[in-house]
Amino acid sequence: MMRVDLNADMGESFGPWPMGADSALLDIITSANIACGLHAGDPDVMAGAMALAVKNGVGIGAHPGFSDLQGFGRRRMEISQDAARNLTIYQFGAAQAMARAAGGHVRHLKLHGALANMAAEDEALARACYQGALMVDPDIIIVVLVGTAQERAARELDARIAREIFADRAYTEDGLLMDRRLPGALLHDADEMAARILAMLQAEAIITAQGIHLPARIDTICLHGDGPSAVIAARKLRDSLQEAGVTLAQFEGAR
Repeated sequence: MMRVDLNADMGESFGPWPMGADSALLDIITSANIACGLHAGDPDVMAGAMALAVKNGVGIGAHPGFSDLQGFGRRRMEISQDAARNLTIYQFGAAQAMARAAGGHVRHLKLHGALANMAAEDEALARACYQGALMVDPDIIIVVLVGTAQERAARELDARIAREIFADRAYTEDGLLMDRRLPGALLHDADEMAARILAMLQAEAIITAQGIHLPARIDTICLHGDGPSAVIAARKLRDSLQEAGVTLAQFEGAR
C-alpha cells in the first residue's frame, strides 16, 4: 500500500496583512512548514500557526529562508556558507522555541524559496544549511527536493531525509522546478494536479513537463496555500489519493 505525507507552507502572514489559508489547510495536510519571521511571518503569526498545528495533530516544520520580507524570500541573494549556516541556525532556534511554547516540537526542516532553489543546485550551500540544522538537532528530518543537490548534501551528512515533490509545479528535464516565470511552470487545475501526482506515485518517478520519467522515492507532496484555489486543490488531491488507496501520514525520515 502506498503511503505519503502532504505538507504546506504557512505562517506567512505579517502583522495585519493575512496570507494563505492556514486554518483550512491544517484540516487537510499532515505536515506544516512554518515561516520563521525573515521571509515571512512574525512572532504572533508563528505562535498562532504552531498552536493550530498542535491542535490538529499536524507535524511542525521550520521553514527558513532569506531575510527578504519584500521579496518573500524568492529573490536570489549572494551568501557565504558560514552565513547560510548561521541563517538556518537562527531561524530553526526561533521555530523550536515557538513550538515548545505551543506544546509541540519541530520534527522537520525545509528550506524556503530562493534559498531552497539555490541549495537544489549548489551542494556546498545545501550542506552548510543542513549542517546548521543538525548542529541544533542531530535527529531533525530534512525535507529535500528529491534528486537534487539538497538530497546529495543531506545524504552525505547522514541526516534523516524526507524526499519531496510539488503538486503545483512543473519539472525540468534535470529534475529541478521550472522557473515560475515560464509558461506552464505553475499548475492551477485541481483535477490535473491530482491526476499528475497519482501518476508520479504509481510510477515512483518525477514526471517532467516533457513527459520524461525520473525514478524517485517520494515521501511528501508540497501544496501551496497562498493561491485563490489552494484549499480546493488541496482537498481534491487528498480525496483523490485516499480514493486510490494511498495512506496519508507524516513521514518518518530515513537515513
